[in-house]
Amino acid sequence: MWLVLLGALAVAPLSACQAGALTSGRAPIEVAYGDAERQRMDVYRPNAQTRAPILVMVHGGAWRIGDKANRAVVNNKLAYWGKQGWLFISLNYRMLPDTAPYTQAEDVAAALGYIQQHAAQWGGDPDRIVAMGHSAGAHLVTLVATDPKLGGSLDGVLGTVSLDTAALDVEAIMTERHPRLYDRAFGDDPDYWRKTSPLRQLHPGVKPLLLVCSTRRDNSCSHAQHFASQADKLAVRTEVLPVDLSHGAINSDLGEQSRYTDNVDRFIKGLLPAL
Repeated sequence: MWLVLLGALAVAPLSACQAGALTSGRAPIEVAYGDAERQRMDVYRPNAQTRAPILVMVHGGAWRIGDKANRAVVNNKLAYWGKQGWLFISLNYRMLPDTAPYTQAEDVAAALGYIQQHAAQWGGDPDRIVAMGHSAGAHLVTLVATDPKLGGSLDGVLGTVSLDTAALDVEAIMTERHPRLYDRAFGDDPDYWRKTSPLRQLHPGVKPLLLVCSTRRDNSCSHAQHFASQADKLAVRTEVLPVDLSHGAINSDLGEQSRYTDNVDRFIKGLLPAL
């Protein structure tokens, strides 16, 4: 039983100038993975590191706001995993009202594919990538992980860390009382609700998932536990990590010295036995 409760866009390659700039420690370089202004990512490479494992972070913001450079998205995670020699990448994606969630997930998948193709150029290991997202970003990375149309070619992504999303079963959310932000994101089409529900996309072969949930929210942990129980029926390894932190602190505090960070780090290291 795997349930554990733990208490294609065509783009040009980088120029030589861009690649050289990646050696400058913690100062990131912005890399385009598509033609749109929001299809950009910040790459932070540790000095003198080759074949580094890669942690890719996707920000939240109700599918409408947020940015890859926000302190809560980057600072503590970069400090913690960067010190361990990880290549850290934080990415943007197109957002509402112009771009709906499934297309946002396509952006995330395109970015991950681009990272696989160019990781060696940055000193990273294309076969050791971990995807992480918070809130709406957690929904997107989990949808990429579970939908074979999105993540089927992402062999280098070994697992996913979902930081406090309640949007694991969009169909269930939309048929119950819910905040208006979900209406703006998912509309009124039941077929679209199912298409954007990670729960509905679950299938055997999905790679390991860690679902972090806030015990201070009404529905986050119950949704995570229901998702994990369904994943268990398909022999998909899914761990649920309830934490006594606010929705925002689950994002901003990750990387600080704490049992919470230790548990997330343990899951990530478990995906990379060589470490």
